[in-house]
Amino acid sequence: MPLILPLLLAVVLFCIGVYGVLARRNAITLLMSFELMLNAVNLNLIAFDAWRVDGLATGQTLAVFVITLAAAEIGLGLAIVLLLFRGHGHVDADAARDLAEQERQETPELQEKGAAT
Repeated sequence: MPLILPLLLAVVLFCIGVYGVLARRNAITLLMSFELMLNAVNLNLIAFDAWRVDGLATGQTLAVFVITLAAAEIGLGLAIVLLLFRGHGHVDADAARDLAEQERQETPELQEKGAAT
């Protein structure tokens, strides 16, 4: 099989992932888009490893590390999404960013109230 076919598929997967990260605000969709981008990287690693044929299986070894990294990323990401949903009732990434800014703005007021009492 020519090298260009898996590379084109990887480009399409990566572009879909980038679109998902840039256009969507749902945290679950963001995590799925990151996974698509990592799978595109894995496809490139395996394709170049098969094309190079050196017997070391370097691309496959790196792909296993990327899969391990993806598993850790999805575990932490889902834990953060669950905490966000339990605390605020939504998983909107923009609203979560707004909540963080509100907390920073309220902090000086809370410190003044604490100092006054």
